[in-house]
Amino acid sequence: MTSRAEQKERTRQTLVAESRRLFAAKGYAAVGLAEIVRESGVTKGALYHHFDGKPALFRAVLEQVQQEVAARVVAAAEATDDPWDRLCNGCAAFVEAGTDPEVQRIMLIDGPAVLGWSEWRAIDETTSAAHLAEALTELVADGTITPQPVAPLTRLLSGAMNEAALWLAQSTGPTDLEDTLTALSQLLESLRYRNQ
Repeated sequence: MTSRAEQKERTRQTLVAESRRLFAAKGYAAVGLAEIVRESGVTKGALYHHFDGKPALFRAVLEQVQQEVAARVVAAAEATDDPWDRLCNGCAAFVEAGTDPEVQRIMLIDGPAVLGWSEWRAIDETTSAAHLAEALTELVADGTITPQPVAPLTRLLSGAMNEAALWLAQSTGPTDLEDTLTALSQLLESLRYRNQ
């Protein structure tokens, strides 16, 4: 027998899962609350018990997607002990994750449009950008990267990778991902400290 708390959590998870599927397939604007409750098999009252509307539900979906992408980035980075390789692997994993149509639609296209740039950035700051900043801080501290402020560098690299992922979402070239990863590698390599 399931407890009331377990039942509530299951309802919340169902709402997030079905909304995610619908948002990924159709885009935020094309999905209505009536469709979400119908596909979730719950009442509108149950939806409003958990979320105060469609934007709040979308935010929960976006946070879930952001956390999953961050986990993929961390897993790729932690596959090696070398700090430089961790940065390169993590950045490549982020760009590769951005080729997933669900990630593109929810995280890169609808995320900023629905929540606004500031709120979207705040979510990104707690996931992918936080890991990137940590990696860059370590590499600046150990002298691998030329000494410089990490905050602007984090935003520049994050912006470049987000833009690359958006471009890949629209590209059709068979080598576009490979070419993007090569360009990213060269961009990162340009940050390395060279004692002349």
